[in-house]
Amino acid sequence: MSDDGRGELLSSLGLSSPTALEGFLEAAPDAIVVVDRAGRVVIVNRLTERLFGYTRDELVGQPVELLVPDRYRAGHVDDRDRYFAEPRTRPMGAGRELTGQRKDGSEFAVEISLSPLRTEAGTLVISIIRDTTEQRQAEARFRGLLESAPDGMIVVDRAGRIVIVNGQTERLFGYAREELIGQPIEVLVPDRYQEAHVAHRDGYFAAPKTRPMGAGVSSLTGRKRDGTELPVEISLSPMHGSEGLLVTAAIRDITDRKLVETRLRSSLQEKEVLLKEIHHRVKNNLQIVSSMLNLQLEQLSDPKALELFKESQARVRSIALFHEKLYQSRDLARVDVAEYLRGLATGLFATYGVSPERIALAIEAEDVPLGVDAAISCGLIVNELVSNVLKHAFPDRAGRVRVRLRREGDEVALEVEDDGVGIPEEVDLRAPGTLGLRLVCILTEQVRGRISLDRRGGARLSIRFPAGAAA
Repeated sequence: MSDDGRGELLSSLGLSSPTALEGFLEAAPDAIVVVDRAGRVVIVNRLTERLFGYTRDELVGQPVELLVPDRYRAGHVDDRDRYFAEPRTRPMGAGRELTGQRKDGSEFAVEISLSPLRTEAGTLVISIIRDTTEQRQAEARFRGLLESAPDGMIVVDRAGRIVIVNGQTERLFGYAREELIGQPIEVLVPDRYQEAHVAHRDGYFAAPKTRPMGAGVSSLTGRKRDGTELPVEISLSPMHGSEGLLVTAAIRDITDRKLVETRLRSSLQEKEVLLKEIHHRVKNNLQIVSSMLNLQLEQLSDPKALELFKESQARVRSIALFHEKLYQSRDLARVDVAEYLRGLATGLFATYGVSPERIALAIEAEDVPLGVDAAISCGLIVNELVSNVLKHAFPDRAGRVRVRLRREGDEVALEVEDDGVGIPEEVDLRAPGTLGLRLVCILTEQVRGRISLDRRGGARLSIRFPAGAAA
């Protein structure tokens, strides 16, 4: 380059001396090549020497096509002439993969930015050249991962335009890759959701994080090229690339899963109807047994036999009532325990002809989850204990009886308490002599529980069993 040309270049760049020019070029993080209108290299920096393997003297004055692979040189001359016709700052070869050629003939991927520089001697072009070999390799690995993914993978930029798709996306939505690149992501969203999707997209870019899309929504819907829709599941992940913040969406077709869920739901509904019918029939059969016992009662005159039949009838009614509550319940694995125990105790008052005005009844039951077996056991225990209270605790006076059911840590506590005459000291619960108390002990063992008795101020019989045995 002549001294006059170098001086004009210095002046155009706002630099005062050749030393300042050298410092400006050498401080650049990329290779810099300055070219005149004839396509000759005017000046290069040291990074250009290292990148292409030429010395500065070997490049200055040579056509810039020396750095371009042979197969692209003719086209490059035409591109260069068009650029000088309309010079402006822009990336070179937008949408194309550019390649440079070293002195030894090897090639490597490059990214080039062009800027015109107007001087009195004419327009020069400053080319900033970056080796993108590692970036291309990383992108190739990334694309390989996308192609091997079992789901549709779409990369979207901040403007909502599709940047990358994989083959699974093409198969899933019926579009060719070229039809999707550059299009807004809403092309894959049904019309009725598009406006809301734009708002959701903007919200995601404002606070990007890895998460499932549409949390709390029963299902997301995609739209294929032919307009048909499909249920999808989408996971979003932010990533930072050379183009800024991007979002990777992993899209899975869940059509088969939805069909299975529908079949399962239908099957469960059928089983629920069947179970309700079973509970209904069990309840009816038990009521028949209770009615037969009632008929038999009419044939008995022995007070002891009458009492035994009434006790048996109450036990049958307890189980029948539970099956009736299950039949009426929305959850076939649970019943409203408080309502069940209240109905059970009220039935006992009617069986033994006891007025609630003489003996007050209180039911204090928390919403403790009880499985079928545990609930029936608790019902039968309450049946036996309340029956004993009504028969023996208040021979000639009024009083009260309280039934409690609650959760205490890892245990369930069931208590029946009264302020009656109490249980005699000679009665040993561990060796009960009556069928009722013996049945209470057996039922307690079935739920892996333990019994305790407080005889102060009447009687309070407590049963505690593991909460795990109740579910």
